[in-house]
Amino acid sequence: MKANRLITSALLALLLCSCSNDSENDLIDEPDVIENPNNPNDNKITYSDDIAPIMQSSCVSCHASPPVNGAPFSLINFSQVNQRANGVLNRMSLQSGSPGAMPPSGRLPQATIDLIQQWITDGKLQN
Repeated sequence: MKANRLITSALLALLLCSCSNDSENDLIDEPDVIENPNNPNDNKITYSDDIAPIMQSSCVSCHASPPVNGAPFSLINFSQVNQRANGVLNRMSLQSGSPGAMPPSGRLPQATIDLIQQWITDGKLQN
């Protein structure tokens, strides 16, 4: 009788231990938005839709054509922003008041900086 309890307890303990998992590696991330198979760029950040408005509101006041207020180059079109994207991201990522931090009026929200990073990661799509 005592042996049956011991075996039952051991089997129950083994069953409970075998069902646990502390690893997050096997979890599946669900996409926030279902991609349209007819348009593989549905979830991608593009210059026209996402980055151009940021440049217009935060950069073009100095990085115009021609540049003003000591800005060394223009950032008014895709080609110019595409060419300097990594440098722009680096300057925007600096803390306000750091030498070279852009824009000089103050650091942009982290979500905006993350959007630019994602655009670069996605391949700097124009449209």
